[in-house]
Amino acid sequence: MDALDVQRTIRRLARQIIESINSDDEVAIVGLHRRGVYLGARLQSLILELEGISVPLGTLDITMYRDDFRSGLKERKIRSTNIPFDVNHRHLVLVDDVLYTGRTVRAAMDAVTDLGRPARMQFLTLIDREHRELPIRADMIGRVVPTISREEVMVQFNEIDDRDGVWLVEREQ
Repeated sequence: MDALDVQRTIRRLARQIIESINSDDEVAIVGLHRRGVYLGARLQSLILELEGISVPLGTLDITMYRDDFRSGLKERKIRSTNIPFDVNHRHLVLVDDVLYTGRTVRAAMDAVTDLGRPARMQFLTLIDREHRELPIRADMIGRVVPTISREEVMVQFNEIDDRDGVWLVEREQ
């Protein structure tokens, strides 16, 4: 996907969030570190632009909730969680850039439920690359990109990568 494809897809996803909101919902977006935070901020901005609805945005680090936290050989960077609103009885949209095995989403749900009990949680991803290991699916998907095990989906956002785009790359063996 080039920059224009990414922008169009994010705009479509913002409209899907708008359509999922009931009039009595208290909605908030929770971006998962790292690129889900930037995607969440763009969605928040677009929802305000398109509908005049101000949706709170939080950020979530799921590092300590991962089931592979202690088994990984590489050092993991722990980032901050900033949820400046009460999650109880709120409609949350969890946001990440790529859905793969489902383990990140499971960890995010665990982290959120430690903070309270939302009325509803939905999951939005820019790219679904399939290969689930857990029975998890996205409610809103930008694009499905079938991959094989040696491929990775690389998402770049202008805010941290100086360009927007999505590439399928082959992992070094």
